[in-house]
Order: sequence, then structure tokens, then C-alpha cells
Amino acid sequence: MSVVSGVLLAGVALPAAGGIGLAAKGTAEGFDDIPDDFKTPPLTQATQIFDAKGGLIAKVYERDRTVLTADQMSPFMRQAQVDIEDARFYEHGAVDLKGILRAVGKNAESGTASQGASTLTQQYVKNVNVENAGDDHDAVLEAQRKTLGRKIQELKVAIKLEEELPKDQILTNYLNITFYGNGAYGVEAASQRYFGKNNKDLTIAEAATLAGLVQNPSQYDPKLHPVAAQKRRDTVIDKMLENKHITADQAKEAKAAPLGLNYRDPQNGCITAKAGMGFFCDYVRHVVKQDPAFGKSAEERKKLWNTGGLNIYTTLDPDKQAAAQDAVSSKVRVTDTVSAAATMVEPGTGKILAMAQTRPYGLVKEKNQTVVNLNVDAAMGGGNGFQPGSTFKPIVAAAALEAGLSPTQEYSSPNSLEYPTMTTCEGTWKNEGRPKTVVPNESAREKGPYQLKEAMALSVNTYFVQMEQEIGLCAVKQMANKLGITTKASGKPLEEVPAMALGVEEMSPLTMANVYATFAAEGTYCSPIAINKITTVEGKDVPVPAGHCEKAFSEKTAQALNTVLNGVTENSGTGAALNLEDNRQIAGKTGTSDRKRAAWFNGYTPQLATAVWLGGPAGGVEMRDITINGKYHTEVFGADGPGPIWRDAMNQALRGAPKQSLPMADIPDPAPRSDPGKAGTGTGSPSTTPSGSQH
Repeated sequence: MSVVSGVLLAGVALPAAGGIGLAAKGTAEGFDDIPDDFKTPPLTQATQIFDAKGGLIAKVYERDRTVLTADQMSPFMRQAQVDIEDARFYEHGAVDLKGILRAVGKNAESGTASQGASTLTQQYVKNVNVENAGDDHDAVLEAQRKTLGRKIQELKVAIKLEEELPKDQILTNYLNITFYGNGAYGVEAASQRYFGKNNKDLTIAEAATLAGLVQNPSQYDPKLHPVAAQKRRDTVIDKMLENKHITADQAKEAKAAPLGLNYRDPQNGCITAKAGMGFFCDYVRHVVKQDPAFGKSAEERKKLWNTGGLNIYTTLDPDKQAAAQDAVSSKVRVTDTVSAAATMVEPGTGKILAMAQTRPYGLVKEKNQTVVNLNVDAAMGGGNGFQPGSTFKPIVAAAALEAGLSPTQEYSSPNSLEYPTMTTCEGTWKNEGRPKTVVPNESAREKGPYQLKEAMALSVNTYFVQMEQEIGLCAVKQMANKLGITTKASGKPLEEVPAMALGVEEMSPLTMANVYATFAAEGTYCSPIAINKITTVEGKDVPVPAGHCEKAFSEKTAQALNTVLNGVTENSGTGAALNLEDNRQIAGKTGTSDRKRAAWFNGYTPQLATAVWLGGPAGGVEMRDITINGKYHTEVFGADGPGPIWRDAMNQALRGAPKQSLPMADIPDPAPRSDPGKAGTGTGSPSTTPSGSQH
């Protein structure tokens, strides 16, 4: 053993000499300039996600670690770790010759390798190599291999490190990188895990408990092996006394103390988020990993998220989140065959204020949990979306008003209509089916002529198809694009087909909430944003995606839309039963898809836009003869399914907020009719292929 230790030291001094030198040369040369990774290693840390009021939503990490400075650490912790791991740390260099000779002698006497001779600096270098290996299992094993070449490499780095960093900084780095068991990396995470307190607040006994873990975190786990942990703790306390870093009375008191654990299970990921916030948390994760603001490449963005150490301050309003979650949960049970989802957006900013759904966030199917965010597009962790039905009709109206049509525009609006030929951005759409595709109105009594105001209130299908024919499908598609609808929720391109006016192309609640927020903001579209600010744990700002707002249509068009959509919620409109408790002014639109597979109500006030969807999570549940929340429904429509959810959510979210009026236009009512059409209760299914729905 003496010979081996001599050769080892010779290998450090003479890396090119002999077989050992050749083995070490490839791994050790190039350390004349020590890599920055060893001076200030880019340690993975926990990222914390906060709501708009500073409440913690969740903590996410690859490794649970919070990096501390020396003055943020307990002096007891620093001293205990040195005393048990490397008592002569402040006396020797990177290599402790006395320690090597002592270990060689002890191991020779016992016939085992029971005592090591690595200095704390050498252990730190090894930990950096393991940290840099990340989750690559083979790389981790390589970093831990006990070969002579690797030992020489670690020694050479340790020697250079001690030339360039003060001892106190090396110790601080060591205490931040070391593994303390149970998923805790570094002394702060360990202090929180085992004692539920900050490291700087540890007692001598608690600090000694943690310091003793480093040698073997499993064997001395105080949760699983309290007797072994306490015996190891007392050994550390004896070392602190032996080295005169505590008094005999302090040692006696510390050894008499119980372990005093206040153990906290690791809380990692969006699954630990407060009730109902897991899906928004997951949405934030997708934003960070996809938005170029967080890195030019996917790899850079992934590294930013995985390295962690971020404080992410989001737009989520906890009060409005509670309002949305309470509303969906009180009207639809987790065990129902259908689910509900609601998104709230602030008009004029695009801030996502709430994102709730009935099914809880999680992986246990037996508890009806899911990780599919029903509020967002597939690319952001959602599904393929749902047909928005007649909630798409205001987009057609916006395109028509921008094209110069009058808000009193009248069409014959027959009870049923063969889809007419229409222009598209690339050419012409023709109804070439045999038989030709027909679009009906909701009931036999719905037949024109109608003007826009009444047609929107009653959700007359044929009216909007005729409007679509006049302005062309390209105008509708372009307006949808301006409102943030560039694809379907699945990511597939929008199709220029006449049935798009009836909402047959699947959308997510977030997309539709943002469309209606644009209506509320007098035509100003803002891309949805989830993040207000990000800082590192050091307090440095990280650039976040800037909110992008631009005019989608004129204020004149917005005022006309407000008036028309306000009419939906009054008198004989399909949403007339959805007035809020304080009678504040609202506007909105009901929607029901083909075969009652999805029902919507999207509505707004000047301060808040909310979209609510109800249906089967995979889109395949026909809501006829169905029981929801213990209540039987012959059929489900936008007004009686999602409508009450919207009303409850908005009532709670706006309680105490000042009443504001929507800018309105003066649109005269049409002349009285002898037999006005009324909203019926039929399905309105077309005679051939599905066309979308109406109410």
C-alpha cells in the first residue's frame, strides 16, 4: 500500500512517466487552466413557480437543491462537515499526505479498505464530475469509477483548485453540491427535508445529523434507521468536541437531544401544485421549453428548465383560479362521463388569470386523474381540442363588419340551405357532394329574413352561412388568424370550408377565451401570456416573452359586436338566463357541436373574458339522455350545460370589482315580425355530412 501511495503521488507529479502516467495523461492534461465548472459549477437547483400574488404554486426540479452563500449557512453545519470528513482541511493542501499514510496504516492493520484518504477538496471534484454527468447513467458510473487514472485526474484538479479558490469557498461549494439522501442535494434542501427549517437555523445536533449522512446516506437515513443515524450523529459531535469547535457542555446537550425530525417528503413537479393549479403549472413548463425567448434551441431551453434555480412569477390570479375551479367542480363530478374546463383571460393584456378543469392533475386513472390539459392546444400539453360550435359565429360577424357590411345586414336565412359556392384564399369551394350538403337551423320555426342582431341572439345557422358566402371564406380565415387562431388545436391547418362558421374545427378553451378577450378589448388582440417575470436565485432577471398586442379590428366593429353579443344574454337570446348576480353588463355566445359532443359558453365583461367547455374528455360522449352532477339532461346545450358554470365562475371572480360598461353601438332593432323565429330544441343535424351546431 505504501508503494501504491508513492506511485500515486508520483503520477500526480509526473503524469507522463511510466504506464500510470500514460493512463492518466489523457484525462489529466489540460488542467493548467482549470475549467469554470469546478470553480462555480452550474448546479441543478429547484425552480419555484408563483402565482400573481406571490403564493407558491409548485416547486419543480431535476435535483432538489437551493444554493446558499457561506453566510446563509449554519456555522455549526460548516464545522461539523469539516470535522467528520476532513478535520485537517484548513491545514493541508489538496493532498493530505498524513491522511494517506494514516489510512494506509489503518487499512493494513484491519486488512480492509475501511478508511479513505480523500480530502474534502478531492471529494468536491468527484461530486462535480458526477453532477456534470447529469442523468446519463453510464457517465455517472464513469465519474465514480475507482481507477488509478481517475484518481490522478481528480488529484490534479484538486491541486489546481486550491491554488485558485480560498478554502472557505471550496467548502461552500462542497456543501451545496453534496447528496444528503432522500432526494436532497446540498445543505439547504437537506435541512428542509429532515428538519423543515433553513440551514442557518440548525442546532448543533441537527447539523451533526446532516454532516454524518454524507458518508452513507442510506445507512444513516434518520427516517429509516434512527438508531444508526443517532449513533453517527454522536460520532460527529465527538469529533467537533475533539477539535475544540464546541464545548463539553454543548456536546453533552447535543448528544442528549432527540433526533427531532420534522421530515417532509420531496415535493416535486406540477403534481404537487395547489388544488387545480397543476395544469397551469404544466402549461408554464411548456412555455419555458418552447418559447425562443428562453433559448435559441430546444436543448438550451431544456437545460434552462432542468438546471433550475429560477423563480417564475406567473399571471395566475389565485382568487380567479379558485372561482373557476369551484365552478367546474360544483357543476360536474370527477366521476361523470363528461368533464368541464374553464380559462379566464384579462382583456387588453392577454394574461391568463385562471385555468381549471374537473379532472384532477395526476397519473392515477382509477381516480379519474389526467395530465392532459383540456384548456390548451396539443402542443402545450393539451388534447386535440373540441368543436366550438356557434361560439365561432362572432368571428364571422367580425370579418363581415370589417369588410364593410352593416350591423343591420339582412339575409333570407331559410330554415335549411344547401351550402352555396364560396371563394377561398386559393380559389373556390363548391358543394359537389351527391346529395349536396345541407345546413339546417335549430328548429323548424327558425326562418328568415333576419338581421345580425336577431340572428346572433337566436344563433341562426343559415344566416351566418349566407354572410360567409358574401364576404368569402378567406376573410373568415384571415380574421381567425388575427384573433390568434392560426391552426386547429391539434396543430393541423385551418380548413376553408363553409362549416367553419358553425364551429366544426376544434379549438381549445384558452384560444376561445382569448378571442372573446379581444372583443372585450375593443378589437385589440394580445397573445396569451402566462409569465410576468423570472429571476434567478441570485436575483438576476431572465428575459421573458414580451406580450404582443395589435389591432385585430376597429373599435367600430368591436362596439357593434358588443351590442350584438350583449343581445345573446338578454330577452329571447340563447344565453338570456345567464345574467350575473349584480346585473353588470355582459356579452357572450352559446355553442353546441354536432351530436351534442361539446357545449360552450364564452362571455366577457370589460375586465374579464371566460370560456367554458363541457363534454367528453376525448370528445366522444354524446350529451343526450345523460346525468351530470346527479342531474338528468335530455339534451345539453351551451346555455344549460357550461352556461351556469360560466355564471358561477364570473360571479365569484368579479365579486367586489367595479362595474364597467361595454362600449356599444346604436343598432336599431329590426321591424316586428308576424311570426318571429324562436330558439328550438332540436339537434339541427344536416341531412348528409356533419356541419356543426348552432346554440
